[in-house]
Amino acid sequence: MGAFSPGRAPAGKALLDDWLGYTAPMDTDATLFEAMIIPHRSLSPRGLRVLIAVIAVLSLLLVLRFWLIGAWPVAGFGVIEIGLAVFLLSLNARRARASELVAISRAVVRITRTGSDGRRAECVLPLAWLNAVLEEAPGRVPRLLLVQRGRREEIAAQLGEAEKRDLWSALRDALHDARNPLFDNPQLRE
Repeated sequence: MGAFSPGRAPAGKALLDDWLGYTAPMDTDATLFEAMIIPHRSLSPRGLRVLIAVIAVLSLLLVLRFWLIGAWPVAGFGVIEIGLAVFLLSLNARRARASELVAISRAVVRITRTGSDGRRAECVLPLAWLNAVLEEAPGRVPRLLLVQRGRREEIAAQLGEAEKRDLWSALRDALHDARNPLFDNPQLRE
């Protein structure tokens, strides 16, 4: 998940601005919240190669055994099995390259999706009237949606239930903070 990172001016600049009475305009493009969502994969590329090699060696030994006892038609199925296992494991590894970035600024929520092939698609939603909704369905993982006046954009589809609930809570808080900024007015301090 992402981290909430508000942009702050250096302490010396803030003191100089206070002394001069200067107030800078609010930066509407500054990122207030950012969450990077990537699919979980337990195998590293090296671990994947080792797993494929182990599966291939074990399958070839099994095929050899059946060949030696005279059941040579099993060899064809063994080769198909090895090829299918390698194909499915490499497909899983390719899909691990996909990611989704949700960034909230003062004006918009930007969703950038990167596919497993490296193509990017971006969706920009204005912050006004935008809500993070967790849509529950019995017996299923809930859907996390960004909803605004009839427009519904699903995010974090590959996350599990606990991760979606955590992200939903963080998004609600970030949307609230973006709509209700805290201003520090030195004249109002006691």
